[in-house]
Amino acid sequence: MLDKTGIAKRIAKEIKDGYYVNLGIGIPTLVANYIPADMDVVLQSENGLLGMGPFPFEGEEDADLINAGKQTITMLPGSAIFDSAMSFGMIRARKVNLTILGAMEVSENGDIANWKIPGKMVKGMGGAMDLVASAENIIVAMQHVNKAGESKLLPQCTLPLTGVNCVKKIVTELAVLDVLPGGGFKLLERAPGISVKEIKNATAGKLIIEGEIPEMEI
Repeated sequence: MLDKTGIAKRIAKEIKDGYYVNLGIGIPTLVANYIPADMDVVLQSENGLLGMGPFPFEGEEDADLINAGKQTITMLPGSAIFDSAMSFGMIRARKVNLTILGAMEVSENGDIANWKIPGKMVKGMGGAMDLVASAENIIVAMQHVNKAGESKLLPQCTLPLTGVNCVKKIVTELAVLDVLPGGGFKLLERAPGISVKEIKNATAGKLIIEGEIPEMEI
């Protein structure tokens, strides 16, 4: 199965030349490290930055230069810094081609829960609400199962929703899956060393398997 780095590497293959991409907190931030150098991609951070680069090397961090998850980052030549009002104006106007988010649960209808576990203190939903409401293409980077081994790909989400019917693709430590318009997780690829049976056992929602499922290339 994949580790977090492997998930990020696989998602980086979904990014196309010329894309404007928003990276959510958690695993998605790692994607910045695996975008090919010859590809023209602009990473947007909702706290007010266009042109985010990979993470800095140790000792080269700038504490004033952070992403939405408060991690230190780098800026590429031609980058722009602006206030969060303009940043969310870009998001709400659908200027971002692809949004990559983490999630605690995803339903077979493409609903996403990624901001709150009941009983735990949180500061608020943050920018996730705007991102899922405005983005036309959302890829989720997440763990297939929780610490108890229970599936996080469900018939219906049990946690408070962030967005409804919005997720298009999911990459986990076990598999790559499309969320179909009519509902259901269509299995596209399996992680190295992972069998289709293992993915079936780890998926509580409707899983659609057609033909031979290839092993993903990282």
